[in-house]
Amino acid sequence: MVGFKATDVPPTATVKFLGAGTAACIADLITFPLDTAKVRLQIQGEKQGPVRAAASAQYRGVLGTILTMVRTEGPCSLYNGLVAGLQRQMSFASVRIGLYDSVKQFYTKGSEHAGIGSRLLAGSTTGALAVAVAQPTDVVKVRFQAQARAGGGRRYQSTVDAYKTIAREEGFRGLWKGTSPNVARNAIVNCAELVTYDLIKDALLKANLMTDDLPCHFTSAFGAGFCTTIIASPVDVVKTRYMNSALGQYSSAGHCALTMLQKEGPRAFYKGFMPSFLRLGSWNVVMFVTYEQLKRALMAACTSREAPF
Repeated sequence: MVGFKATDVPPTATVKFLGAGTAACIADLITFPLDTAKVRLQIQGEKQGPVRAAASAQYRGVLGTILTMVRTEGPCSLYNGLVAGLQRQMSFASVRIGLYDSVKQFYTKGSEHAGIGSRLLAGSTTGALAVAVAQPTDVVKVRFQAQARAGGGRRYQSTVDAYKTIAREEGFRGLWKGTSPNVARNAIVNCAELVTYDLIKDALLKANLMTDDLPCHFTSAFGAGFCTTIIASPVDVVKTRYMNSALGQYSSAGHCALTMLQKEGPRAFYKGFMPSFLRLGSWNVVMFVTYEQLKRALMAACTSREAPF
């Protein structure tokens, strides 16, 4: 590798794995309040009909939700579940994003020209595999984000307490609650997010509209975030409701979706759409830009270590 520029050297699987987890944690730190607002909006009205829910809505809009939470629960409430969120990203994003290129090469048998089918298959595979690794952290994160500090006792006192309480009260299966909708959601999200980013970036580079640098990464990431929000919102709302539900409230994810449709109508599946888009759009921009730069920095460090002079 002596004599190669860092950007000309393909990043190794280890570099991608570590870079993806680190970049996702940085993105989560910046965008977590938007994710918390999204969860609060998604679970709002789940025990009421659409008319009563609209009349008694505690949260209205992204900014309104954030301001209400700060006023009634304090600024720290916006970061409820952050520890579990970072645990989730370090294990989850490392697999679904960091292994995407390796799995894509596996499906194309090492060919540099990957078709849309191979990309979709790779995205679905790593998305589903990531859920198998990180599901308990996602359950705890959602539970923390959903609990309000004001007006009653808190459901969980700490991240460790949440893991212990869920396992004690709901059994081991409680930590894996919502795995089915989460597998579906993340297969969809991964396909929409990674494949869209991949395709937009390739199109921009092939058309010579941009070079493989920050503006290209920013544009591709923003487009990927928008497409992902539109496609994944219905599954995301069902996943959030089901994971946050009390034991026995819903018999399955399908029952949760059907109950939502009957009580709140089709629009319920796009509750929290704006914070979802703001969060996914900004998260994608921060994550992909950071990820691309981390890959280059790590490969530059590896190159300098192998060729110090």
